Amino acid sequence: MANPESNAPQPEFQSARTFRLPRLIAAVGEHLPQFPHSIAFALGLNLVLRPMLSPDTLDLLRGRTLGIHIEDAGIDLRVRLGERGFAPVGRHTTPDVVFSACAYDFFLMARRIEDPDTLFFNRRLKIEGDTELGLVVKNALDALDFQSLPAPLRALIERAGNMLATLRARRMPH
Repeated sequence: MANPESNAPQPEFQSARTFRLPRLIAAVGEHLPQFPHSIAFALGLNLVLRPMLSPDTLDLLRGRTLGIHIEDAGIDLRVRLGERGFAPVGRHTTPDVVFSACAYDFFLMARRIEDPDTLFFNRRLKIEGDTELGLVVKNALDALDFQSLPAPLRALIERAGNMLATLRARRMPH
């Protein structure tokens, strides 16, 4: 894995065209239990994101259900912020807002290679439901610096990005 702080060449990620995982992955992923993904997502939010959010943002999120749909992986994450932190919720709970994109575009946003607004206006990021809540979440995430994330999380994001870049290079002509 490449160290993002090294001078080693990094894979080329940005593209006008997006990369999507093979359809088979989503077909399988949609039939797998989603609750374990939501548990891991809630844990990550509590450990990493919640301490970085302002009290005003936390107040706006409290009691609201957030959804993340990774379209090409068939993953549907749902969490709600309660008094004790983010907790996973099942598919029976309708999210107040859902962010949908492919895995590659979520990586580009996490790594700060693509701006969420650009992806939104290019119809690669969809925000459905309570748009005011969606803007609060988007702005809170925009305020975070990738380098402020814990090193193991940055490494995991980079590793996932390298795998996606390798898959993309094999599937898309240059």
